[in-house]
Amino acid sequence: MADVPDGLVLKRDRDFEGRRNDIWVRRGLMLLIVAIPIVALFNVFGQRPATHTLVSPTASMKIYAPTHLRGGLLYQARFHITAKAEIKDAYLVLGPGWAEGMQINTIEPSPANETSDNGRLSFELGRIPAGQSHILFMQFQVNPTNVAFGRRQSVELDDGKTRLLFFQQRLWVFP
Repeated sequence: MADVPDGLVLKRDRDFEGRRNDIWVRRGLMLLIVAIPIVALFNVFGQRPATHTLVSPTASMKIYAPTHLRGGLLYQARFHITAKAEIKDAYLVLGPGWAEGMQINTIEPSPANETSDNGRLSFELGRIPAGQSHILFMQFQVNPTNVAFGRRQSVELDDGKTRLLFFQQRLWVFP
């Protein structure tokens, strides 16, 4: 049998004599390392989108976007607007939480006009006839250094200056 290396004491380092509770500290740390990926499988840190449906007498809108993200992640948001009555001058207005700490990679189909409305992103969609739909796709990337716990994201559908629908959600960005 080989000699015990210098600096090791078998009773202390192999047999844990006098250190019986240290094993629980190690097991706890190992459990934490194993628990993080398991929790991630249940979309706690993920990008699985949620669907929210808004309805008014004039229009309905389905918002399909994630509420939990990670730094560096690419994701898509979809805004499906259906006009129950004609919308003469449709505007989709997104609060600053949609752009803060994000890169907007593309917007399809391109809005007729894009502008800032008091710090919010305003997209002019134009006329949407009754019974017709307009679907706007936006692709984003989360800045890797962006961390947010409960940032507000708002969405507003307007017909000119008249608000038709409003929605607000909280966004969680994990490192």
